[in-house]
Amino acid sequence: MQDDETPAVEHDWYSNETATFGDRLADARAALGLSQKDLARQLGVREKTLDSWENDLSEPRANRLSILAGLLNVSLRWLLTGEGEGLAAPDTAAPPPADSAEILSDLRQLQSDLARCADRLGRIEKRLRTRGGA
Repeated sequence: MQDDETPAVEHDWYSNETATFGDRLADARAALGLSQKDLARQLGVREKTLDSWENDLSEPRANRLSILAGLLNVSLRWLLTGEGEGLAAPDTAAPPPADSAEILSDLRQLQSDLARCADRLGRIEKRLRTRGGA
């Protein structure tokens, strides 16, 4: 239990220990309501390039980092390390507790949908192979 004089420990949501460069980039872009396509166009890069940055498959060059920070209204330091001026941590308030039966029903429905999609994917893949496409 915590008394009123003990400050709550604040989780550093965007620190290097909890987030990657790609996480910070994607969240900053989303916070401005920009699509990958829009931001890529503003940067003069391909959408695939921006996607690889957001998924930490590659990193932008220094000149692009500076432009990114400016376009996203965050500091270069925050973008690289999570320290400095950037986004506030997202609201992590827990949603109201749901009924277990409702959650279980949703889970079963999702599993059923997933199985149907997997079956359909298999049929489409088979059609593609029989046409000599793969």
